[in-house]
Amino acid sequence: MLEIPVICGPTGSGKTSVAVELAGYFPLEVVSADSRQMIKYLDIGTAKPTRAEQEKVPFHLIDIVEPGERYTAYRFIEDAEEIIEKTICQRKIPVVVGGTGLYLKALTEGVVKIDNKDASIREKLESEMDTKGAEKMYARLEQIDSLEAAAIHPNNKVRIVRALEIFYLTGKTKSELVANGTYKKSKYDFQYFCLIPERQKLYQVIDDRVDLMVNCGLPGEVKSLVDKGLEKNIKNANVIGYNEMIDYINGICSLEEAVNQIKQNTRRYAKRQITWFRHQVSARYFPNKSGLTEELKAILSKIDYV
Repeated sequence: MLEIPVICGPTGSGKTSVAVELAGYFPLEVVSADSRQMIKYLDIGTAKPTRAEQEKVPFHLIDIVEPGERYTAYRFIEDAEEIIEKTICQRKIPVVVGGTGLYLKALTEGVVKIDNKDASIREKLESEMDTKGAEKMYARLEQIDSLEAAAIHPNNKVRIVRALEIFYLTGKTKSELVANGTYKKSKYDFQYFCLIPERQKLYQVIDDRVDLMVNCGLPGEVKSLVDKGLEKNIKNANVIGYNEMIDYINGICSLEEAVNQIKQNTRRYAKRQITWFRHQVSARYFPNKSGLTEELKAILSKIDYV
């Protein structure tokens, strides 16, 4: 069975540039596994591939959902598999690139399908999250599903709401469904190639990239979306960089404070990503882009169907 390469790593590590460089040597197509870049209109703050980069290599699963629209891990498997199959049929090489652990884990390990029988349940839970806060909602989850709660950070509002929603939809905890449910799993095998730069270098790249985003018009992009009535949708999307800028636009904080908060939140996000990737036992780790690029060149050159 073909083993699909997965170029992963924390935000700011250089995953996209590695894929673009490899496209100069091989007929690649990228399957994006970045939940933020899937959202339409959120361009500058999500560091989507530039037009020049997309001219060098096709990127799939970019700009496919509206702000605030739900996109499940189950759907990601279906979409990614369809793209991988088409790419192989065209005698090209599919490469998964991204840092969203939820999607990567679903793709490589499988996920239980939960039908959305009642959308009002999620709306009610999200409203409770807004009024009661993450601490109380997390405490409720601990009582309902202690195993799943132990696997979730107490401030991860999205996963807390999803775990509670599963219980109220099915009458069973997520832990029970994971143990006994029917899985959707990709028919392909995958190999993780993980780019994890030295921590302080990564943090400096993140800080510099946030400054560049601001200079390239992030405040104006967010202001334009708010003016179009998308503020609530953007908040529901919960993408770093956008909620902070909404606070600035609404006069809750200064631009400097918003920028510093974006940097801090992005560094924290990168740290959580690194922790997740470090637990992927099948991964091969690389501290710099050049080492990863050379390794993948050697591996891709042996693919015989291209």
